[in-house]
Amino acid sequence: MNEVVVTGVGAACSLGHSRESLLSALAGLRSGIVSHDLLPGGKSPVRAVGLVPGFTTEDERWALWRWPGRFPVKRDALRSFAPHVLYGLCAALDALEQAGLPDHDFSASEGAGLFAASAGSTRLLHRGLRVMDETGGARGNPFGVVSAVAGTLNFNLGAYFHLRGANVGFVSACASSAHALGYASDEIRLGRLDQALVVGGEEVTAESVLPFAAMRALSLRPGPDACRPFDQSRDGFVCGGGGAALLLESAQSAKARGAVPLARFDGWAHTADGFHAIAPHPEGEGLERAIRKTLQAAGWAPARVDHINAHATGTPVGDKAEALALGRIFTAAGAHPAIAGTKALTGHGLSLAGALEAVLAILCLTEGLEPGTAFLEKPDEACAGLNLPRVSSPRPLRRVLSNSCGFGGSNVCLAFSRP
Repeated sequence: MNEVVVTGVGAACSLGHSRESLLSALAGLRSGIVSHDLLPGGKSPVRAVGLVPGFTTEDERWALWRWPGRFPVKRDALRSFAPHVLYGLCAALDALEQAGLPDHDFSASEGAGLFAASAGSTRLLHRGLRVMDETGGARGNPFGVVSAVAGTLNFNLGAYFHLRGANVGFVSACASSAHALGYASDEIRLGRLDQALVVGGEEVTAESVLPFAAMRALSLRPGPDACRPFDQSRDGFVCGGGGAALLLESAQSAKARGAVPLARFDGWAHTADGFHAIAPHPEGEGLERAIRKTLQAAGWAPARVDHINAHATGTPVGDKAEALALGRIFTAAGAHPAIAGTKALTGHGLSLAGALEAVLAILCLTEGLEPGTAFLEKPDEACAGLNLPRVSSPRPLRRVLSNSCGFGGSNVCLAFSRP
């Protein structure tokens, strides 16, 4: 079985669009969440969201979109893009640059593939259906399907990079891009691919955010401290947009190109709760099995884990279930890895979350940063015995886990270590 390594990461999210801005925000626990009126003049009490600075994509005319000049995006490709595809592409270009792999060399390889995850663009879908209704079906956007439905990331990025090795999309709600990472690593481990670009993307609009308000899943706090993972006062999650990308490759491929790995991808696992369409298992039973299977795949004892990027959305039920699962695995074994809920800073990227938090975990691994959980004042009683730092500190890390959970009881755990 091939060894899998990560040679490049990139992200554009509410914390910024460079590795330096992400690390600075993590170190200082600087939230990227802002107060924003999603529907001007609307009646929704939801105000807190994580927008992507440096990007202007509100207009439905793609010709008016703007993005940071350091990303060499081909403008004529935008006509079939949704905003989150642009975020994901910029993150992918950043990851390829860090990996020392020009996009034309990546595109030329038949051993290179794409594994992507997004829910699509509800705003563009809504606009397309509105035009259909208003014109009785006489008019429509010829790119309306590929710019709006789930899968638009892999449709567009697979064509943008001219990839021939694989082009796969994942839809498992908030576990989607974590699943994409796991399956991409398996393809490399089995020798089917040499390199895999994994990308997650989401956009923040009234159409994508406010339906969660009807589920009473969103925080009603308006400011940057709205998301409070593990805290007794938490009242829901905050939606955050952006894109994140990781370049995975076999250790042999990286060595042949002279690339320096950022991290080793030591293993992963996924499970299902089989409990409820929306709510997680109240005891975190499915997530516990996913973590234990990941530890087994990586060959790690609980005491060897230094840091865990928890799923930790800030919902009362979800955080409690995860805390209970972590307690049974680690606290019960006398292990106390530092646990952080970075969604307090980024917001919840939904299908983007797994990829984004893998990027953050790897940055902490490579830079020797133990992140804290922002706005944690009084931990939930279910967190008893867990190591939940309130501030970020310099600390050498060797092994990290990243958890993701989605609707329908999908659970994913990823394991990375220093090479």
